[in-house]
Amino acid sequence: MLTNLNKYKILLASKSPRRRELLSQLRIPFNVITIGGIDESFPDSIPAIEVPQYISEMKADAYHPMIKENDLVITADTMVICGDRIMGKPKDMTEAKEMLRFLSGKTHCVATGVTISTQNRRTSFTTVTDVTFADISDDEITYYVENFLPLDKAGAYGIQEWIGVVAVSGIKGSYYNVMGLPVHRLYQELKLF
Repeated sequence: MLTNLNKYKILLASKSPRRRELLSQLRIPFNVITIGGIDESFPDSIPAIEVPQYISEMKADAYHPMIKENDLVITADTMVICGDRIMGKPKDMTEAKEMLRFLSGKTHCVATGVTISTQNRRTSFTTVTDVTFADISDDEITYYVENFLPLDKAGAYGIQEWIGVVAVSGIKGSYYNVMGLPVHRLYQELKLF
């Protein structure tokens, strides 16, 4: 499948092990590239739901100067949005606990912006999934934060981990989007290249 991509060297521009795992499910060869120091700030005027795509496009801009003729680069950014609050990765364990307390008993959305770039072409999209959390006790939050790695995850949680099993009471949309890469939509877009 995706034989149309044979003419490209696929590059996943991400440090995320989950994105690597999910992209590998498409059974296409790819390499991982990363550069540091990419500005991920955004104007306050952008609606929260548009921020992940805005950042994925900024990441694509940062990689564009190094794209060779047959390279195809995939960049992405995932955020948790609850009400008007945008949650990226927590800066420390205290913030991780606070984020999980805030999400407890609520429905939030997980938005992933993805940008696919070549030297001459670019397409971007956002996939949104609604996730409902049951009430989570402070003991459960502490257990999760102390036994898993919430600092590298938007909203301080990984749906594929213990917290997803015990706290997620409902999901509407792509499960893989919540993990960090909406592979169904990505597959559909890659078929067009």
